[in-house]
Amino acid sequence: MPQPVRRRRSDDRIVELSGYLAISEITLSATILVINSGSSSLKFSVYAAEANSLTTLFTGAAEGIGKSEGQLTIEDGGGAQVFHEAARHGTQNDAFDHASAELERLGHRRPAAIGHRIVHGGPHLREHTAISAEVLRALTEAIHFAPLHLPTELEMIRVTQQRYPGVPQFACFDTAFHRTMPAVVVTYALPLRYREAGVQRYGFHGLSYESIVRALAPDIPARLVVAHLGSGASLCALQNGRSVDTSMGMTPTGGIPMGTRSGDLDPGVVLFIARSWNLSTGDLESMLNHESGLAGLANGTSDMRTLTAAAANGDRDAALAIDIFARSIGKTVASYAAVLNGLDMLVFTGGIGEHSPEVRARACAPLAFLGIELDPEKNSRSGADTQGVISARKALCPVRILAADEDGQIARHVLSMMNASGVAARLK
Repeated sequence: MPQPVRRRRSDDRIVELSGYLAISEITLSATILVINSGSSSLKFSVYAAEANSLTTLFTGAAEGIGKSEGQLTIEDGGGAQVFHEAARHGTQNDAFDHASAELERLGHRRPAAIGHRIVHGGPHLREHTAISAEVLRALTEAIHFAPLHLPTELEMIRVTQQRYPGVPQFACFDTAFHRTMPAVVVTYALPLRYREAGVQRYGFHGLSYESIVRALAPDIPARLVVAHLGSGASLCALQNGRSVDTSMGMTPTGGIPMGTRSGDLDPGVVLFIARSWNLSTGDLESMLNHESGLAGLANGTSDMRTLTAAAANGDRDAALAIDIFARSIGKTVASYAAVLNGLDMLVFTGGIGEHSPEVRARACAPLAFLGIELDPEKNSRSGADTQGVISARKALCPVRILAADEDGQIARHVLSMMNASGVAARLK
């Protein structure tokens, strides 16, 4: 089994080249490039790979893709910024061209393998796999399951295949972790013809949840709830480290309200809106995914830091948005305690989960009956110097903050698949 990803210290096997910090070519000769593409961002990481271990060399992100303002930032394995530039990228392709050019200037030429985060593989791709022509066909056929994500992810696969011909590429699915959910969870109360076509609960953020399980190993609580809270947000109930329920459904639009996504709705609401405003399915899809959630409640504002500041200054819409968000989190945690027959630990992760004491406090306030009680000081410091523990000493159920490591999880899966297929022999 691949060992935990290590972050290389900034002074470890690094030499100064032309004003940039560059890893030696010996180290970079066997690397794994991880691509995590979104609608307006492109995240990437580079790992030095040995037969059974990984070391972080670079992490970076291009943000604001397709917008009037954007930027590209790259950090080394020690977290030091080695490149930053305000830059406008019209497409994911533009962003990747820029990022790969800067990585080359930093010494990274050609990876030994590439791993892609794929949000949804449809009903037929539920395990991480090497990318082949057959896999690409199956992903293309599954676009209607995730029309906001899969086209961008497929384009990035094509772009990297063109830039790095012959380099093995792998797809890692956010849905794979949730294959362990039972039929009573994944089955919708719909006619058989729809269920046979793949209409079911799939669940997402699986790579994030998997990384939390790994971070807690070997002492994984038997009854664990993880709240991944960011612009996309979901919760997962885990029994002995395995997913048994999750809030997102067939698509990442379902579950609790999110930054710009509605979360679960009475289906009659969607029908009423479609009829009353004469909206097409495309119009509905755009409204539910880009104009709803926190943004819909707070006049277009979805950033939790902005909302928290506005609520503190008396903005009622912002306050209501935070209340609805936090209440939905608390309700879901309580329902999962029923699913698990109790609760041994609650973990917060994701951008909001890790950095919003206000949301954590409000979500946990009504959960005292589960033994949950936060320490206000620890919560305000985000668990600093307490290994992420923010619960009160007397609390019966510990509450922790842990950082998700989706890219590291992808790299581990890629290395494992390479080892299994014999491709990793080049890494020795």
